[in-house]
Order: sequence, then structure tokens, then C-alpha cells
Amino acid sequence: MKRYVSFIAALAGTACKLVPGLLLEMLPGIVSAILPAMLLAILVSSPAYAARPMITDDARVVDPKSCQLESWVKRNRDSSEFWALPGCSAAENVEVTLGGAVTRQDQSSQNTDMLMQAKALFRPLQTNDVGYGLVVGYAQHPRLDNNSSMIGNTYAYVPISASFFSDKLILHTNLGALHDKENKRTDLTWGVGSEVPLTANVDLIAETYGDHRSRPFYQAGVRYWIVPGRVQIDTTYGNRMSNQNEERWFSLGLRLLSAPLW
Repeated sequence: MKRYVSFIAALAGTACKLVPGLLLEMLPGIVSAILPAMLLAILVSSPAYAARPMITDDARVVDPKSCQLESWVKRNRDSSEFWALPGCSAAENVEVTLGGAVTRQDQSSQNTDMLMQAKALFRPLQTNDVGYGLVVGYAQHPRLDNNSSMIGNTYAYVPISASFFSDKLILHTNLGALHDKENKRTDLTWGVGSEVPLTANVDLIAETYGDHRSRPFYQAGVRYWIVPGRVQIDTTYGNRMSNQNEERWFSLGLRLLSAPLW
């Protein structure tokens, strides 16, 4: 297992050196290559689990040889973020995500987020059981509203998920670290989230997350499966605790999941 973790960490570290300068040029091609195949496969095979719109990650990945596209608009008080995160699982219990965002402010300013992340599961989540794994990643981000997205330059965390009452309640916890290269410091990060299915197609989600230096954030919302396990939409509201409206946001998202593509 130690060799497996070292391999994932080395893979992410190597990618961190190569991705930042190329990611913007690669992202449109990645999305255009994955999306048509996903649309053709979207009604086939067994359903996959959902993660969007939670910041707190889960101990689940997409099916082997399958892909997903997570996209959303996040409206902050003075800016808007437009996200696209394609991800694929080339092997069982491993998922790699490569994507980014554009942030607009005052109808003119544009900043682009770039992110690469690898997730490995050592124990996948099953009904009435516990799952856990490891996530390592690298990201560059605009200065606008970056704190509420909990994205730094390099990060790693352990996602732990637990299913109760035959999936009628699913809890997630994250514990990790985020290294802020610009400020030359490392923050301890954490997150606690929950999923509660209200109907077969509607889930209620709620979470709180943060670091050891500042007040935490919270987020709550609903997600709806248009095509169960394949096409999902969601909406959330979030803010920093003990705050009025300075850091609040609303989000609206779309998630597409494919059947095996190769």
C-alpha cells in the first residue's frame, strides 16, 4: 500500500510541474473529446454516485473506464465563477480530474483556475459500511473569492465516508493540509458533510468546512437526478459562519456521468 500511495503522490507531483502552463490550452480539447462519448453512453450501464455540489469529498469514484463532467456557475457577491472539471477512472478505484474555471468581475476582469487531482480509494464506500482513500492535487487560482473554494497551490486530504440505514444517511469527513505557496504557509483543512435522499431522485446535502486559521464556511442545497445515475442538476447556497452577506454565494450545477467508454 505504501508503494501505491507513493506512486500516486509522485504522479501528482510530476503533473504539477507540467500542467500549469498547458492546462488552459488542453481544457477545451479534453471537454470536447470526452463530452460526445459521454452523451452517447449516458443511458447505458449501472448508475454511479454523486459528489457535486459538495466541497467535502467522498470515498467514491466513477466506474472503471468511465468519465464524468462536473460543471457549475458560482455567483459570489462581486464576481461569478464558471467551472468545468472533466474526470476519468482508468483503473478500478482510481480517478484523475483535470479542469479549471474562469472568474469574471465588473464585466471585464477574467482570471482562470487550473486544477489537477488524483484520488485513490483503499476501501470503497459500500451500503452500511465505511470507505476511505487519499486525494492529492495541485491548483492555481485567481485572487477573487478563492478562500471559499478551499483551493491552494498543493493539497492532500483523506476522505472518509460512512453509510447508515441502507444509504438513508451518508456522512463524509475530510482531513488534510493545503500549502499556500504565495504566502509560504501550510494550513490544516477539514470538512464534514451529509447526504440525505428525500426521494429516489432528490438528495438534500449540507456541509461545513474550513481550516485551522479562520472561521469555517457552510453550504446547503439540493440535487436532482434528471436521468438517475447519469444526468444531475443541483443548486446550493453558502456563506462563512458568523458573517452577513460579504462572502455568500449561490451555485447552479450540471453533472454528466458516462458508461464505460473503452
